Amino acid sequence: MNESRKPYAIYCITKHGLTAGAKLKQSLSGADIYVSPKFIDQGPKDSLLLSLPMDSTLRETFNAYDCHIFVISVGAVVRMIAPLLKNKKVDPAVVCVDDKALFSICVLSGHVGRGNAFTNIVADVLGSTPVVTTASDVSGTLTVDILGRELGWNLEDADRNVTRACAAVVNEAPVLFVQEAGEANWWPMDKPLPKGVEYSTSMENADPGRYEIVLLATDRIRIKDKNPELYNNSVIYYPKSLILGLGCDRDITFEDADAGIRKTLDEHGFSFKSIKAIASVDKKKDETAFLELARKYGWEFLTYPADRLDRVEGILTPSETALKYVETRSVSEAAALLASGASSLLVPKQKYKGSPEGKNLTVAVARIPFAARSPIPTLKEEAHK
Repeated sequence: MNESRKPYAIYCITKHGLTAGAKLKQSLSGADIYVSPKFIDQGPKDSLLLSLPMDSTLRETFNAYDCHIFVISVGAVVRMIAPLLKNKKVDPAVVCVDDKALFSICVLSGHVGRGNAFTNIVADVLGSTPVVTTASDVSGTLTVDILGRELGWNLEDADRNVTRACAAVVNEAPVLFVQEAGEANWWPMDKPLPKGVEYSTSMENADPGRYEIVLLATDRIRIKDKNPELYNNSVIYYPKSLILGLGCDRDITFEDADAGIRKTLDEHGFSFKSIKAIASVDKKKDETAFLELARKYGWEFLTYPADRLDRVEGILTPSETALKYVETRSVSEAAALLASGASSLLVPKQKYKGSPEGKNLTVAVARIPFAARSPIPTLKEEAHK
């Protein structure tokens, strides 16, 4: 969802269309309904006037909503929205419903804009038949461009190899999914992997030449430098798998804290996109820079009592200074371990100071120990049982 957009806009130009539109308006939270002048008095009390022709209304509304529901023919809608389209990364979803509400049809942004999901929502409300034509949804295979999105995963590059990967999974070509980090339920845990898809937890012995594409879930960067052949034949996802333990001098600036985190991750080869949360001692719960980091990047900010941090095992660099001022041998390392549930650190405590007169920051990094998938057979293997 685009946080700057409203959820739904509904457009009705006929009497029967208004019946369907009013039902959708009542059922969909946050929906606005636009009604033609002829039927505006018969619409819900907060109906908005729809211009005819609709062009002037659509120029104002098209980028203001996540999903546009037209109780209007597909052909007419396609002609009206064509001048407004930019690309699949930003275009909203468009769903068309026929005048008798027999069918709900996904017209635009089925995956990235969640049009397929919106189509099913509309169909559930109206009792209509959902019409979805994207191949991966029809065949029940991986949706490469939005894989893991509900879990917070980010694509390294939404353009690089994605179209080729989509074709590979739809055509049941050999595909390798390598998972170094992240949640295991990117595909239903009790469901066999799609035909052609193999699963591994390490890229070390992966031969990219054997596969049409490699899908790689990792929190590491510089794959291109270390394994260019694999990188060139891959789509990379960054799960939210990293916890940063942070300590600092009081009133460190946001800019210094941000720069210190980025420098630490870059030097040790981990992705900023994979940060899930930051953690520290309770005495830092009101640290302005940490609060701003959490707000700006959508990270959770966890804090713990000093005595709890002091009991954490796995601390690599205990500090007498920390013990003196915050009553625990470790802030950043202990907080990273405790918040992640890991038994060891990916990166031990690193010190950062933006300038000689600046304040000190300490950063430690741990990876959340997500369970790997069980060796579930592919659909092809299941069929041969």
